[in-house]
Amino acid sequence: MGRHKEQGGARQGFDVADAAPLLLDPHGLVSGWTAHAERLLGHGAAEAVGRKFADLLEAGDAERMEDLLHRCRAGGDWTGLMTALHRDGHPVPVSVRVAPATAPQGRPAVLVLLSELGDGARGWDMSRGVLEQIVVGNPIGIAIVDPELRYVWSNAALERWGGGPGRSRLGLRVADVQPGMDSEAVEERMRHVLETGEQVVGYEYVGRVRSAPLRETAHMLSFTRIEDDRGDPMGVYYTVVDVTDRHRARQRLALLDRAGQYIGRTLDVMTTAQELADVAVPGLADFVTVDLLETVLRGAEPVPEPLAGSERVPLRRAGHRSLYEDLPRTAVDSGAVVSYLTDSPPVWCLTTGESWRQEQLDPLAVEWAAGAPDGRESTFLELGLQSVMIVPIRARGVTLGLTTFFRRRQSPFDPDDLHLAEDLVSRAAVCVDNARRYTRERDAALVLQRSLLPRRLPDQDAVEVAACYRPADELTGLGGDWYDVIPLAAARVALVVGEVPGHGIDAAAAMGRLRTAVRTLAAIDLPPEEVLAHLDDLASRSARDDGEGDGGGGGGSSVGSACVYVVYDPADGRCTMAAAGHPAPAVVAPDGTVGFVDLPQGPPLGVGGPPFEAVEVSLAEGSTLVLHTDGLLAYGGDGLEESGRERLRRALEGMARELGPSCRAVVDALVPARPEDDVALLMARTRRLASEQIAAWELSPDPAVVADARRTAQDQLSRWGLDEEVKFTTELLVSELVTNAIRHASGRVRLRLIRERTLVCEVLDGGASAPHLRHPRAMDEGGRGLLLVSQLAERWGTRFVPDGKIIWAEQPLTTPPE
Repeated sequence: MGRHKEQGGARQGFDVADAAPLLLDPHGLVSGWTAHAERLLGHGAAEAVGRKFADLLEAGDAERMEDLLHRCRAGGDWTGLMTALHRDGHPVPVSVRVAPATAPQGRPAVLVLLSELGDGARGWDMSRGVLEQIVVGNPIGIAIVDPELRYVWSNAALERWGGGPGRSRLGLRVADVQPGMDSEAVEERMRHVLETGEQVVGYEYVGRVRSAPLRETAHMLSFTRIEDDRGDPMGVYYTVVDVTDRHRARQRLALLDRAGQYIGRTLDVMTTAQELADVAVPGLADFVTVDLLETVLRGAEPVPEPLAGSERVPLRRAGHRSLYEDLPRTAVDSGAVVSYLTDSPPVWCLTTGESWRQEQLDPLAVEWAAGAPDGRESTFLELGLQSVMIVPIRARGVTLGLTTFFRRRQSPFDPDDLHLAEDLVSRAAVCVDNARRYTRERDAALVLQRSLLPRRLPDQDAVEVAACYRPADELTGLGGDWYDVIPLAAARVALVVGEVPGHGIDAAAAMGRLRTAVRTLAAIDLPPEEVLAHLDDLASRSARDDGEGDGGGGGGSSVGSACVYVVYDPADGRCTMAAAGHPAPAVVAPDGTVGFVDLPQGPPLGVGGPPFEAVEVSLAEGSTLVLHTDGLLAYGGDGLEESGRERLRRALEGMARELGPSCRAVVDALVPARPEDDVALLMARTRRLASEQIAAWELSPDPAVVADARRTAQDQLSRWGLDEEVKFTTELLVSELVTNAIRHASGRVRLRLIRERTLVCEVLDGGASAPHLRHPRAMDEGGRGLLLVSQLAERWGTRFVPDGKIIWAEQPLTTPPE
């Protein structure tokens, strides 16, 4: 090995004054020899002239001489270290300067200057054999560049990095031998070492090199400055170690770590599938698709035999990610159906549960998936896809779908890539299955919730209503708060808002029991305080039956529930209400002022305490009654120390005319998006029946007035323009109800007709006993009145008032009022 240094510009480390000059012709033959050269090498002029100068050098330097002559003929020069041979055979370390020159006759020539090195260099040369074994035979790539960063020497191991043999590198720079790499970054570190003398160790270069142009490789480089005896820089010595395997292992671990962080952050099947595709690009593939069985997206169990009786297997595209812009335009969009032929590799993976890899796709083969947006089938050549892996998504022994990995310009997938893909998909499969199971449970919970809360508020003319519900359980959407609107007889309506302790499905089940009980009690038209009394008794008995007093049960208890029950009568605007551990309603007057009902607070349901009290207020038409659970008032605003009522007052004062947007705006203003407590809000704007919709008569308790009552009712129906069928039915109803009131009751009798969506016939008497429907025998002379009423009316019933009871009957109208 010859240790040498090439220089351009200043010739550092070369003493021209002590140099032995000699002249060569363009072919390397000695044409001029000096006495100084004879003293240095021992050859006389007669022996040297006409001889090849390469013969005077050691073998390694002799081989290099041909390249240096070619360089001189091209106009270049060279300075470096060589080992010459003395006439007696011992080596002579010399510093050599080779430059183009002109012979006396004007012919081209080569000037060679030889300068003997000092004792330090001879000591270096004495260890040359050992160094040659260490450096030349080293499996680590080693090279030396001059101050201009041009190669002056490299070992054979560096050839594995690409760029050809060491002889062809001489005089070239990194960019010349590795055109695909980021040579500027490498040379920047070389210059830093040259300028500062600081050694750079462990610089990792990641990219593509000539030895592996299709795949990313990693090499570890270290740089050290070479100095002469005076400490001046002669060049840079650097080593190269291939660490691609370590780099790829680190990439795999990073990819799996990223998958653990980003896949499964939600419990949505589509989102989880898209996260899998996002993580795999570009770390593992250029283009990734995730297709799932339709049943998986619905949360159901996968079908055991998806191929039965079909030529194509439909899957649902749940996610895809591409490194290139043109692939998404040809790919099926997320959520669309994609069909695979039964003999295609994806279906084989789906049915066997095994992975499949192909290093090189047939460029003329048509893609397996049908259903592209443009309707045409593309070949893999048109898509630019070259290598593929298909990995089934399997969790708990069940195949849920497929993940397909494509590469376009990277190196083909190898077995290690397939193992990584299987590990990645297996982790994601658990998240997909968890999302599927959650979807199933959440759908079941939502079905329960929808069955417990009214899907739509019933049609009625007493109030205009809007409601808003925000559960604390964001995942299931279930809570214990509830509301209801229940139409009552005589155009009245019941408004209910309540809450059950706790959240989730147990609270929803307890809420469902209470709501059913309220509707049952409302059907028999009990006053609000009696409705709450019955609910209180129901909660107490349910707690005893469930063993809550003995420490058992506990899930879904209605003990401690709160409720407010309001009955509004549009005939006179009276509003009767009672509360059990529940906030009092707010009232927004027609002029926009906000007040709160002074409502006595009864105890929560099931805990015992004083009886419930009801209050009655009169509301002007256009007033808005605001019923809500306590979750609406549980959150402070902007750190202000103000009561929940004051915050509600401010929100209601600025509400819009339309109830629907106002209801949502109030909840948004007072409640965060993820509340800690369930919130239910019911807003009802009151209406009044027009005076011409109501007709009432006071009757004396004399059987003779029955005929007068029939005629009076007939006249009123004629003024209302109702048809003869309604008149006939109403005549019979008035006759039977007035007759029963006079015969079986005492005190005043009042007849009232209300024309609304239905025609209501009411008879008030002073009796306190409830009427009973009887089924008389054929020979009985009486007892058929209520039986006839039940047959003629669509609905009928009894409700008690402070001065007696009212028996009412309702029949539909073919022409609803305007």
